[in-house]
Amino acid sequence: MTEIDVVGVRPDLLARVSDEVRDAFGDDGPRVAEVFERIMRDNLASVTERLDDGTAFILTGDIPAMWLRDSAAQVRPYLVLAGEDPALADLLVGVLRRQLEFLVLDPYANAFKRGPEPSAHADDRTVLRPEIWERKYEVDSLCFPLDLAHRLWQVTGRADVLDSRFAAAAEAVVDLWTLEQDHSRSAYRFERFDCPPTDTLTRDGLGEPVGWTGMTWSGFRPSDDACRYNYNVPGNMFAHAVLGQLAELADAGLLDPGLGERAGALREQIGGGIEQFGRVAHPEAGEVYAYEVDGLGNALLMDDANMPSLLSAPLSGYLAVDDPRYLATRRLLLSEHNPYYYSGSAAAGIGSPHTPEGYVWPIALAVQGLTDPDPEGKRRLVRLLCDTTAGTGMMHEGFHCDDPARFTREWFSWANAMFCELVLDVAGRRLPG
Repeated sequence: MTEIDVVGVRPDLLARVSDEVRDAFGDDGPRVAEVFERIMRDNLASVTERLDDGTAFILTGDIPAMWLRDSAAQVRPYLVLAGEDPALADLLVGVLRRQLEFLVLDPYANAFKRGPEPSAHADDRTVLRPEIWERKYEVDSLCFPLDLAHRLWQVTGRADVLDSRFAAAAEAVVDLWTLEQDHSRSAYRFERFDCPPTDTLTRDGLGEPVGWTGMTWSGFRPSDDACRYNYNVPGNMFAHAVLGQLAELADAGLLDPGLGERAGALREQIGGGIEQFGRVAHPEAGEVYAYEVDGLGNALLMDDANMPSLLSAPLSGYLAVDDPRYLATRRLLLSEHNPYYYSGSAAAGIGSPHTPEGYVWPIALAVQGLTDPDPEGKRRLVRLLCDTTAGTGMMHEGFHCDDPARFTREWFSWANAMFCELVLDVAGRRLPG
């Protein structure tokens, strides 16, 4: 691998968009635009390496590995501008092609290495290849690269992103999701030793028992924590949307019709499973979506800050922001009924079992804003995010709801990207759909 100059947003385009941000936020405009412009200028450049094969490797931030999920989320605000900046679009295509190479290599892996350096997880009991950093299977890890390809096609009109490698990745995803509808047929196992229970699967790496639902099984959540019940509903919502994208591409003559038909049929089964097994009655909120279920009668009512979440269902493409089912679920998630919703003197929002109690995540605050139909609600959350950086001007993984100076991860590229996506949304620049 050879590191060369990284392409970012064209300076004149970034300056023009920053002016739009300044205008959109009124009195807060100068402060918001300053944080936005600095992050947009530096965030991608600080984590991206262009490789000799023309692809691009994106670090998740302070960990020397590339997550399929994180790397797609990290480029979302840049994707908004890619239609006006061909060089930026080329870079994002390079990111996609690196993701697709990794996905085809092993669709069960969630994170990959940039070179021959050893993995911190080489002692995990699973099938590890030299290129893999971690092999925690998460449904959403397969969603994000396919979704990025579809969005690149929408934003730029470039059909070259839908090449033979994309077709191979799409085939691998449909095959794996179909297999994992019945996890008893799967050869996937994962065990980690001398670790918290959330870092490994039970029953010799098989995971807890599940029944048939039509949904597809996941070992781990988008947080990389083990699922309690292995049908992760927001992950299946995202899979449902991505399978619809594959069917759309097949209808447009850009993907094999047979694969499009298989994707459409699997989509119907997953959607039926979500609606039959993923909805539960809550005594106060009414009928809402559970975070996880097992098809055996157990359901977990909560939400996690990491995307895809139940709160991010409109961003995943499963529900509209005004859908009554979404609104009922949203009210529950943004209340004390969600065990990971924290409210303090500095902020209120969703955190994660992945971080200490009381820590709100900027990613979740950004998602809350992106799914808020009220423009003032969006602006309020942008101001809150600017107010809770503890003077760093950067987004953290999580911060204490009473004291933003207590935070995890000094800088977190994904959170920075989500802040910028929310700012762009307020300024009237949004991703298609």
